Amino acid sequence: MRRAGIKVTIAGLAGKDPVQCSHVVVICPDTSLEDAKKGGPYDIVVLLGGNLGAQNLFESAAVKEILKEQENQKYLIAAICTGPTALMAHEISFGSKVTTLPLAKDKMMNGGHYTYSENRVEKDRPGTSFEFVLTIVEALSGKEMAAPLVLKD
Repeated sequence: MRRAGIKVTIAGLAGKDPVQCSHVVVICPDTSLEDAKKGGPYDIVVLLGGNLGAQNLFESAAVKEILKEQENQKYLIAAICTGPTALMAHEISFGSKVTTLPLAKDKMMNGGHYTYSENRVEKDRPGTSFEFVLTIVEALSGKEMAAPLVLKD
């Protein structure tokens, strides 16, 4: 997203300390979630996944508050991997089409609040990470900004 010139704020649930994610990827938050809340609503809030990451998102009252504000203001919300389970936990975007990591499919379908899609990326009232981000860039900045980011074989 930054390659497309979009201002990105990475907010950490537990503050600004680096967070080790799945596959030993380390993310260094720009700010704490509490401080980021003061800057909202945002054009888009993106929820990452991973089993522990998604669990932390759906257990967070601050995440719920941010998502409710985004939804009430009709701003975009995006989630990848198991991140959509946080939407379900906080009762966000009921009635929408979603896709998740296959392991989270049954959990997302529990309760019948969403329509499940097998597509790699699903856009409904606003897969794979690169396609996911290209879809976000296109939604925020248009196809002309997303096109140059596509990797050529």
